[in-house]
Amino acid sequence: MARRVAVLISGRGSNMVSLIEAASAPGFPAEIALVLSNRPDAAGLERARAAGIATAVIDHKSHPTREDFEQAMDAVLTRHRVEFICLAGFMRVLTDWFVERWTGRMINIHPSLLPLFRGVHTHRRALEEGVLIHGCTVHFVVPELDAGPIIAQAAVPVIPGDTEESLAARILVQEHLLYPQALRMICDGSARLEGGRVAFSQRWNGEGALRSPI
Repeated sequence: MARRVAVLISGRGSNMVSLIEAASAPGFPAEIALVLSNRPDAAGLERARAAGIATAVIDHKSHPTREDFEQAMDAVLTRHRVEFICLAGFMRVLTDWFVERWTGRMINIHPSLLPLFRGVHTHRRALEEGVLIHGCTVHFVVPELDAGPIIAQAAVPVIPGDTEESLAARILVQEHLLYPQALRMICDGSARLEGGRVAFSQRWNGEGALRSPI
């Protein structure tokens, strides 16, 4: 049976769309049961409705504390019988209470090859540091920001003349491929959190490599 998944967004929801499209395929082990936003004007809400997905808005500005906001959010997730959460551009820092309640069941996508460039402005910092390979990471969420155990990563070369925008655009293509893959893995049990690390149920070929410059 497909696992019930909520996608949490704050904006346009491009990664949300990639998850919805992947979950619509026969045999995918997850269904997107809910799209929840902390912003009533998030463009992704209309995109979710157009796909026939239930939506909810929990406006953080209408709650006096982060704890009140998260209690309201958790109540909606419980009501929709959500089993896993995907953060997809959800621009709120979550409290330890919420993170620990969803330990091993909440994942995030971050636009860098963690543990490099935690936080914001990752593409700018990658260009400033002169790295030749950059990318994105899907990880389990832990209380420390962008520090959770890594489920999957995708890398792209940084090329001469790259700007933040051009680099971000190439990485976004990989995000849209990587996030559904990671969701499949946690929902079918091939990747799971054990003892603070990700345990994989199968091995893969370790001979491939991305080199830059080629």
